[in-house]
Amino acid sequence: MTQTLHIVGGGMAGSEAAWAAAKAGLTVVIHEMRPKVATFAHQTGKLAEMVCSNSFRSDDSEQNAVGLLHWEMRAAGSLTMEAADTHRLPAGGALAVDREPFSQYVTDKLRALPNVTVVEEEITALPGDGHWIFATGPLTSEALGAAIIAETGTERLAFYDAIAPIVYADSIDMDVAWMQSRYDKGETEEERKAYLNCPMTRDQYEAFIDALMGSDKAPFHEGEEAKYFDGCLPIEVMAERGRETLRHGPMKPVGLTNAHKPDEKAYAVVQLRRDNALGTLYNIVGFQTKMKYGSQTEVFRMIPGLENASFARLGGIHRNTFMNSPTLLDGEMRLKSKPHIRFAGQVTGVEGYVESAAMGLLAGRLAIAELSGKSLPPVPATTAMGALVSHITGGAEAKTFQPMNVNFGLFPPVDGLKGGRRGRKDRYKAYTDRAKADWQGWLGAA
Repeated sequence: MTQTLHIVGGGMAGSEAAWAAAKAGLTVVIHEMRPKVATFAHQTGKLAEMVCSNSFRSDDSEQNAVGLLHWEMRAAGSLTMEAADTHRLPAGGALAVDREPFSQYVTDKLRALPNVTVVEEEITALPGDGHWIFATGPLTSEALGAAIIAETGTERLAFYDAIAPIVYADSIDMDVAWMQSRYDKGETEEERKAYLNCPMTRDQYEAFIDALMGSDKAPFHEGEEAKYFDGCLPIEVMAERGRETLRHGPMKPVGLTNAHKPDEKAYAVVQLRRDNALGTLYNIVGFQTKMKYGSQTEVFRMIPGLENASFARLGGIHRNTFMNSPTLLDGEMRLKSKPHIRFAGQVTGVEGYVESAAMGLLAGRLAIAELSGKSLPPVPATTAMGALVSHITGGAEAKTFQPMNVNFGLFPPVDGLKGGRRGRKDRYKAYTDRAKADWQGWLGAA
């Protein structure tokens, strides 16, 4: 094929779309504004840079929807999954990666392809012709955002995403903290000890909540309204919903036994997950925050074991934007008013690294089919990939559309299975078995 596919944005979705298209023989041009035009969250100009976390979440393809999505992406030859598996870190049942080598791997793989060109430039308008995929992510530039608004006549929706802090491992007091994955999850000893745990007594927890509630928070700009994504709430926002919220969320003590005091049950536990292969950096799990830097160091050093913590990165907050995709995109992720343009990734209203990359993979495959004159059947809604694209292109209620992680609630029910918690294991296995068969069938047709 001699046609050229232009991809705007070199994040997870853009990189995945570029890989699929280039491997199929298309000429691909990736337009990435970094490092010439910086964002609040990114640190480099590499492709597929990970910003908020180093976790792709559960890798269980039988009982978890995101694990199923991992499986589907691997089956489709995903570059994201290849890079993640190459630079995997111990994380119990989760798929966590060493983020810098991960993004370098994706960058090197794409730049090595002779039919891929990476152009460092900002695209500020929607083109009138050609073949395009816009995968500009949640940090779409203001100029391009204005162009999208001008074209669609629809205000983009917005929410705020917070980043968790990262701690130097050698500054953690291991006489207090211990290594253990929740419920000792994992197939190897390394996996079963993938998380670092800091215990709290009830008094310590109450004092921590008081300090959290009284801390200085980063203000919003005039006219901005905080609309947080529930899967990535700042810890202080969670605390405002009730003093016990954190203890039943990221600080839950269940499934953990203090190696230093096995007879004492912690009232709450703060977990840290390895952030690089060397094990020199750990991020505080679930501790996204919008506290000011001074408050962060004071409050986080109240955590037992982190009294002398040194921070490689403090938390932060940034504005994430997404389109009202159910009203703007057709079933093949094309802009209804300009069908030569597809959108993919988080800007479409999927939430999470994996979901973003998955929509990039799918957009790339749909573009391949279109440019080769091939008609593809719809992606089965029974698959994780199909459930997501169905949600953003019409399955969701447009008036209340919000970013969504992949979950079994997006899947069509399997008839004849028991509902409720007791039937959940069998039900989820039925979902994943059906999805795998249907996804393989779709890949064969594609």
